[in-house]
Amino acid sequence: MSLHVTAAPSEADRQAVLDGLLAFNRAVLGALDQPPVPLAVLWRDDAGAPAGGAIGRSWGGWVFIELLHLPDRLRGRGVGRQVMAAIEAEARARGCMGVYLDTFSFQARPFYEKLGYTVFGRLEGMPFGHDRFWLAKRF
Repeated sequence: MSLHVTAAPSEADRQAVLDGLLAFNRAVLGALDQPPVPLAVLWRDDAGAPAGGAIGRSWGGWVFIELLHLPDRLRGRGVGRQVMAAIEAEARARGCMGVYLDTFSFQARPFYEKLGYTVFGRLEGMPFGHDRFWLAKRF
């Protein structure tokens, strides 16, 4: 065996690590280990194209919001609140205990805190000159 460092892992490399991790998780979680269920809340324009929204997944009793973006024309009009309310409603419908996400200091932390999300983690200097925050809201 030998150690290799690369900036270009193959799909087979990634899959080997993922398979090992999933096997370990299944051994611990047993029947609780279910695959993540995708979730999207999207605003579409008149032509049906996505104009913004949120992408995430539920797993382990929580919804994780991986991506959330609204274009400038949709901001400050309550659209973000509607997106978050729809995510939370779907999380509850899926039997989840809450929603979590991450954001940077130059993004929407105050917005999430106004909606009842609290910071549970902070990584200073990520990216340089800014901080990264993890927030959650338990129902």
